[in-house]
Amino acid sequence: MSSNPPPVPTSPSPTPTLQGDAPQLPAKMPSAPVDIGKSVDLSDAAERPKSSATDTGGAEFPASEPGFPQVHIVDWDGPDDPTNPKNWSFRKKWAATAVVSAFSFISPVASAMISPASDQLAAEFAITNDVVLALATSVFVLAYAFGPLLLGPLSEIYGRAKVVQISNVWFFAFNTGCGFAQSTGQLVAFRFLAGLGGSAALSIGGGVLGDCWRPEERGQAIAVYSLAPLLGPVIGPICGAWVAQLSTWRWIFWSLSIVDAFIQCLGLLFMRETFAPILLEQKAERVRRSMDLEKGRSVKVVTVFDSADRHWKHIFAKSLLRPFQLFFREPIIQLFGVYMAFVYGTLYLYLTTIGGIFEGIYHEDVGISGLNYIALGIGLSGVSQINARMIDKIYKYLCDRNGGVGRPEFRLPPMIPGTILLPIGLFITGWTAEAHTHWIGPDIGIVVVGAGMILNFQCIQTYVIDTFTLYAASALAAVTFLRSCAGFGFPLFAPAMFNALGYGKGDTVLAVIAIAIGCPAPYLFWKYGERIRAASRYARK
Repeated sequence: MSSNPPPVPTSPSPTPTLQGDAPQLPAKMPSAPVDIGKSVDLSDAAERPKSSATDTGGAEFPASEPGFPQVHIVDWDGPDDPTNPKNWSFRKKWAATAVVSAFSFISPVASAMISPASDQLAAEFAITNDVVLALATSVFVLAYAFGPLLLGPLSEIYGRAKVVQISNVWFFAFNTGCGFAQSTGQLVAFRFLAGLGGSAALSIGGGVLGDCWRPEERGQAIAVYSLAPLLGPVIGPICGAWVAQLSTWRWIFWSLSIVDAFIQCLGLLFMRETFAPILLEQKAERVRRSMDLEKGRSVKVVTVFDSADRHWKHIFAKSLLRPFQLFFREPIIQLFGVYMAFVYGTLYLYLTTIGGIFEGIYHEDVGISGLNYIALGIGLSGVSQINARMIDKIYKYLCDRNGGVGRPEFRLPPMIPGTILLPIGLFITGWTAEAHTHWIGPDIGIVVVGAGMILNFQCIQTYVIDTFTLYAASALAAVTFLRSCAGFGFPLFAPAMFNALGYGKGDTVLAVIAIAIGCPAPYLFWKYGERIRAASRYARK
């Protein structure tokens, strides 16, 4: 605990976390500052207002509480406290990033791994409706829309690490259960329940990164982390195709559970708690245990985050309502949220149609056709690595040109080629498949689509985080809800669209939508972003 009182903070926390909006400062401040980390005499509370706030980063304490004439306030031991995750070594920060990225990877692998075995599912359960067959794959993604609304608040109450790991055990159990399903209804239900558990890392992982990394370091970590949920659905069908060809569809789920068990072990070994209110509460508990019995009866030990906002009712209400408030009130979320939903929906549409292209048009076996998903992986991972190295450099370069002042719009330049590459890739894929060219033609288009997707995905995510720093969790929740609904819905209409229009015209429709929504976005926000943020209730000014 600090020996000297810190200055009165001007924001709820130096760098708010990404998952779990930071507590807000109360409107009233006391006339005399309270030393953080020291016992404070509140015996004169009768002359103060009934509820008085301290200069402790937003905590509010009763002005008079029977039995507790003193309050002992726990905070970090200065700005260089090694127990603060932002002061961890780079090695420890990257270990946390790698583990949470592994959790974020294995769940999306499950989301699409079953798609190459659709014919086996149809034969075993006598499924004749294409929509029902697509539902068995995409219902997993529907759970991504609802899981964060529950698991996000739980991570604020019980901590990031505990919620992520318990949720992964839930995912493991129901994913394993999918392999024992005896009907279409059982399979769909188990898939949805597994998706709820698998959504934890996707919704909480951004918070882990926000807890550990400072803004000027965050770009590369987010670039690596955001690749996982996009690369997972690519790796899944490749593995699923060979497992289905060499064994049965049931072993797709069981083999995935074996890998997930290994990742769970890594999480138990290397994932540590990063959420500041939980870490400080643990520190406060150690202080309580160290006090002698008589002194402990007269001293109330609290953290700088203890306030009415930390009550579970407030946390859940905030988590459930604010994402929708942001969507309806913020043009930034409306445009970027809809565009990211389109990009994510297109990803899952591709995941369910690549097999149809190469099995139906090029007459490849299931295992060989699954290898074409590598093209999407090349586009996603290759460009992601380039952007991971460039996004922070571009941001720092533009900051230097702006007198050292950063703006969220400085995250947008890499998005410009992304909005151009996506429709180009859609045109190439659709019309080369329609013309029955050499199989490399559609694969080239798929590579370009993957490159456009990852550039858009990473730039939008970092822009939203930088714009809504205090409310980043709610902003990301709004975007995640929209994109998950799109990831669920797009594969359901894809078979009917391509059957009616063919691959050429079908992908042309998608390309036109991508141009109409995506291409103007980076230019509009580069020019008018600062004005839009100035009029916002939630955005960084």
